Amino acid sequence: MIGYTDYFVICSGRTDRQVKAIHDAIHEGMKKEHGMLPRRVEGLPEAHWVLMDYLDVLVHVFTPDTREYYRLEQLWGEAPARTVGGQSEAAPAPLSPSRS
Repeated sequence: MIGYTDYFVICSGRTDRQVKAIHDAIHEGMKKEHGMLPRRVEGLPEAHWVLMDYLDVLVHVFTPDTREYYRLEQLWGEAPARTVGGQSEAAPAPLSPSRS
């Protein structure tokens, strides 16, 4: 495992408004169901790439162009990925131990 997180969640919204809505839903769900707030949130004002840091889980919410530009799936290509909703998405999957 790497030292700073156990899981990445990578997803997309079609527009900055959808990215914000995804952020809001995750934020409210984590707060209501698990009593957790993110330690840090970055990128929310522009909403092209919102990062939510829950310590053991990092949530990345992108617009499609921003996701294509940064290509986190390729950067962390050795990490296991899961299919969610019929599309290949980087769902909560442990990162490769070789990334330490």
